[in-house]
Amino acid sequence: MFDQRALIALLLSAIAGFSTMLGTLVIFFTRGKSEKLLSISLGFAGGVMLSVSFTDLLPNAQEFLTNFSGDKLGIFFGVFFLILGIVSAGALDRFIPHQSFDESENSRPHKNLFRVGVVSTVAIGLHNFPEGIATFMAGYEDIALGISITIAIAMHNIPEGISVAMPVYYATGSRRKAFRYTFLSGAAEPLGALLAFLIFKPFINDFLLGAIFALISGIMIYVAIEELIPSSRQYGFQRAALIATFAGICIMPLSHIF
Repeated sequence: MFDQRALIALLLSAIAGFSTMLGTLVIFFTRGKSEKLLSISLGFAGGVMLSVSFTDLLPNAQEFLTNFSGDKLGIFFGVFFLILGIVSAGALDRFIPHQSFDESENSRPHKNLFRVGVVSTVAIGLHNFPEGIATFMAGYEDIALGISITIAIAMHNIPEGISVAMPVYYATGSRRKAFRYTFLSGAAEPLGALLAFLIFKPFINDFLLGAIFALISGIMIYVAIEELIPSSRQYGFQRAALIATFAGICIMPLSHIF
C-alpha cells in the first residue's frame, strides 16, 4: 500500500510536524517566566511564516499553476487561492476566542497563559494540517522540493512549539502538559499527510499542488500578520520582537544555501 515515494513523503511530513517538539526543550532551560522569550519566539515565527510564504510557497504555487493553466490563468489562480487561504484563516480565527488589546489601559490579551497555550495549540494545529498535505504532495512529487519545504516548515514550527509549550508550562507548572499540547499541535501535520495519501494521492497534479501551496501561503500570511506579530509586541519588548521578526524573514532565504 505504501510505496517508497509515499513513505518518504510521510516521513518528511512527520519530521516537519514534530519539529514543534523541539520548542518544548526551552522549558527545561528556563526557571522563571520569560515574556521576553515569548515575545522573541512569536516575532521570529511570524517573520519565518512571511518569508516561507513569499520566497517558497508562492513561487512554487505560481510555477505549478502556470505549468497547468498558462501564464495569465496561472497568475489569476495563484492570487485567487492566496486570497481564499487568507479568508479561510480569517473565518477560522472567528471561532477561536481571544481578547482584544486595550490600548487605553495598555492591557495585554494574554493574561490567561493556559488559555493562550490552548488557543495556540488549536491555531497552530489548524494550519499544520494543510501544511502536512502540502509537504506530502511536494515530497511525493519531488523529494528535493519536499526536503526544502520540510526544512522551512520545521524552522518555523520550532518557535511555534515554544509559543505553545511556554504558556502552558507557566500556567500549570507541568512539563508533561506542555509536552502534550505541543505534541497535539504537531501531530496535525502528519495527519494531514496521511489524509493526502489516502484521499488526494490519485488526484495529484500541478493544479492541485499549486492551489494547496497558495492556500497555505494565505493561511500563513494571515496568522503571521494578524496573530503572531501583534502578539509578539504586547509584552513590552517591541524592539526585540521587531528584530526577531526581521531575523525570521532573513533566515529562510539563507536556508537555500544548503
